[in-house]
Amino acid sequence: MGNELCGTHPICHARLRGFWCVRGPCGLACAALIKGFFIDHEGRRSAFVWPGIVSITTGMAYAGVLYACRSTITQNTYHHITKKKLEETKAMDRRLLSRVFGVVFLSTALGGLIFQSTTFALPKVFDERLTELAMSATLVGWYAFVVFAIAAFGQLVVGYLVDHYSIRSIFALVIGLQALFFALMPGLMGWNALGVSMAFMLVVFGQIPINDVLISRITRSEWRSRVYAFRYVMTFSVMASSVPIITWIHHRWGFDTLITVLSATAICILTAVLMLPKVLSVKHLS
Repeated sequence: MGNELCGTHPICHARLRGFWCVRGPCGLACAALIKGFFIDHEGRRSAFVWPGIVSITTGMAYAGVLYACRSTITQNTYHHITKKKLEETKAMDRRLLSRVFGVVFLSTALGGLIFQSTTFALPKVFDERLTELAMSATLVGWYAFVVFAIAAFGQLVVGYLVDHYSIRSIFALVIGLQALFFALMPGLMGWNALGVSMAFMLVVFGQIPINDVLISRITRSEWRSRVYAFRYVMTFSVMASSVPIITWIHHRWGFDTLITVLSATAICILTAVLMLPKVLSVKHLS
């Protein structure tokens, strides 16, 4: 429902979307910290058991709340969509629309690979590269927690920029910085590795709201939820495939090669982003 209601606004305030997106990376930050604590004090099995119990309990509570509020949610959503339909303007040119969708879905797929690779591999990278700073799983978890928690707020900065400047320019800037920071990472150890990791996680998390804002601005209200659903199916499919890819590359060549591959992936996204129209204003969208 969050995407539907936010997306129906003609501008779809990117700052608000960035605010809500901050929650996910903050959860990742807490996960790294909690798992490190459990591994050091109760063993690796407990790092899966207790978070699993909390997740199941939370899911059941959420399902109960949705069931209790189902009539209110349906009514509010219907009125919001109906109002939006009355305000819709002419559709974007089909060729331009196809190009934008192509860029969105390509950047979604490759961006999902980058996101999952960095969030999944970063604690292991710290375990190998911060040997003088992190000498236990708990300390590795603390460093990962700090990096993820600070980097999450990059979405607020990007949300503000997207509200005030061209999406194409901001998107290109964010992806270009990803490619640059990934290229700087190989071979770094200690504080240098920590600083560059903080930098590339800021722009990795900063990319999250951009595709959502693009989709909200180029899709009609009655199609928006289905487009988001397709995007998330693509994202999670790619993210699932990234785990064996990370394992295979790390086993054969190490993390330096993985980071280099991510830099090349970011360059591919940048090439696609530069194909977006220079002006993508609300008055041209449906």
